[in-house]
Amino acid sequence: MGRTVIIGDGPAGLSAALLLAKNGHETLVYGRDGTLLHHAHLHNYLGVLDTDGSAFQAAARDQVEAVGARIVDAEVTAVEAAQDGGFTVRTADDEVHADHVLLAGGRGVAKLAAALGAAAADGAVTTDGDSATSVPGLYAAGHLVRPQRSQAIISAGDGAKAALDILSREAGEDVHDWDSPPSD
Repeated sequence: MGRTVIIGDGPAGLSAALLLAKNGHETLVYGRDGTLLHHAHLHNYLGVLDTDGSAFQAAARDQVEAVGARIVDAEVTAVEAAQDGGFTVRTADDEVHADHVLLAGGRGVAKLAAALGAAAADGAVTTDGDSATSVPGLYAAGHLVRPQRSQAIISAGDGAKAALDILSREAGEDVHDWDSPPSD
């Protein structure tokens, strides 16, 4: 399995991280826990009757780490296409190689998409139905692709689509993330 770096730790990034890591994919999430979810109260998230956005965010971060994703409290300063394929992701203190990158933040990561040459229109990064951008191996989800219609549950779905596409491309066939209930 390859390595995916996710830049952004809101619903889109954490949803992707959950699916990737629980399927054995090395997953690094760069985020400083600054998601807009901290300014929300969820009444419109399927399966959640009523919860504070910060409580939801804390539970999501814990769930992602429990399945093996690593959350790194650092700001990504640059992403570049690597000579040998994939990407080089840089922070002020570190540099890592990634086979895939998911940009799952808001305006703050738009400059990374632009620097990589990802197509954009009307202030949003454009993606296909699987959250892939015009740059091979680069995905985008969340507020970055839908700045005027951002909802936590939609962003989480976009992140999940990206994760399933990454897993499917690596497997060479469609991957379905289906968990069966434990047998008695």
